[in-house]
Amino acid sequence: MSPSRRSQVRFFLHQLPFFIILVALWMLLWGQLTWLALITGLAAAVFVTRVFRLPPVDLSGRLNIWYGFVFVVTFLGAVVRGSLVVAWQVLDFRRAPGAAIIAVPLRVDDDVIMAHTAVTASLIPGSLIVDVDREGRTLFLHTIGIRSDEDAEHQRRVVLGWEARITRAVGSRAQLADLRRQIAEADDHAHLGAASPRDGRTPL
Repeated sequence: MSPSRRSQVRFFLHQLPFFIILVALWMLLWGQLTWLALITGLAAAVFVTRVFRLPPVDLSGRLNIWYGFVFVVTFLGAVVRGSLVVAWQVLDFRRAPGAAIIAVPLRVDDDVIMAHTAVTASLIPGSLIVDVDREGRTLFLHTIGIRSDEDAEHQRRVVLGWEARITRAVGSRAQLADLRRQIAEADDHAHLGAASPRDGRTPL
């Protein structure tokens, strides 16, 4: 096999997961798990990938099955808990739930992890991504249940916790090591009496 042919095969295998995701999204969009939905999904995925030729997404090449499982279970629990909390806030007529738009500076410089973190934060009831600063690696969330600066800081730590879980599951070893270093530095500053709390206190 020639080098050019080998590189084409490597590129195809590298982008295959995204192709499969497009097909799955198409089938979920129509709510049908049929051969017709599969064939039309394949056609739509080919059309999208050939017409809208976006830059390829670089994956870390690392997948931790255990931490991926932990992420899924934790996420499902957070969705259930978020639904109950939002329902209670709506039914509690004694006081308004409060809302705010907060900025969450992320620590991992990776578009895929940023996208996963943004989608995760939006899918949990009570918060929604309203803007993303890709250059500054910052997510802006509209969050209900915010009545004080402490509530806003807690929500930032929650989002950073999801970033940490996602990094443990699919981040590269270099990203994981850098995140551990940043958390350790945040702990040191907290012990020294710094104003910033320990961010994303998820053990790594």
